[in-house]
Amino acid sequence: MTALTPARVLHSEWHKLWTVRSTWIMLAAATVLTVGVGIAMGASYEEDRGEVSGIDPVQFLLFGTQFSQILLAVVAVLFMAGEYGTGLVRSTMVAVPRRLPVLWSKAGVVTAVTFAATFTTLLVTFTAGQLFLDGTDKELSLTDPTVLGTLLGSTAGLTSLALIGLGLGALLRSVPGGITTYIGGVIVLPEVLRMFPYDAMDRIAKYFPGRAAEALMTLRDTPDYAATGPALLALTLWTAAILGAAAALLRRRDV
Repeated sequence: MTALTPARVLHSEWHKLWTVRSTWIMLAAATVLTVGVGIAMGASYEEDRGEVSGIDPVQFLLFGTQFSQILLAVVAVLFMAGEYGTGLVRSTMVAVPRRLPVLWSKAGVVTAVTFAATFTTLLVTFTAGQLFLDGTDKELSLTDPTVLGTLLGSTAGLTSLALIGLGLGALLRSVPGGITTYIGGVIVLPEVLRMFPYDAMDRIAKYFPGRAAEALMTLRDTPDYAATGPALLALTLWTAAILGAAAALLRRRDV
């Protein structure tokens, strides 16, 4: 009988992710959307338009991630909750009775795939978008100070959001529930809080996952977002808390 090892569990989860057609479709769509919007933003930029001239130059080109982050989260939710919908989870838990290695392996696979795909996409988006910004106030180079670090931070933020999607899928065991909760809690709720005429609400909203991830896409700290360090810490704590809750429930549930 073949021994069950963490490496074998990880390989199994890697195989599961890439044999599902939706993974390829969603990752391709996220890439095309991010790059396409970045090129469109760069090509249509006019320096004298006051409503966009003040936007951070990196965040300006990465505007497409506002939409592609949802696709990445959907991949993660499907990766976890999809097994409950098909019943495959029963076979998975029989094969791995300790259960938690399954969650950690899925988290490892999501981290590796999302980070690699996203970082490559952001590099292409930034480079392609800058082709149209030569000579403008948003002209930048990858060799400029903090640019590459901002792209890495942006990638880390989007990877954390995908892991939050994975955790929600594990907590709710429902694809529609996980996606709805992600959109409502990560994207919509912070914007609702900002509508209230109270400074405290605005400060709280800055540390919600979606807003914290946006803060990592700026070259310099701005009053609109939390500073880079606190934003990264908040995002890390959110991710750890949701995955930790998912791990605790996974151990207690029958399946």
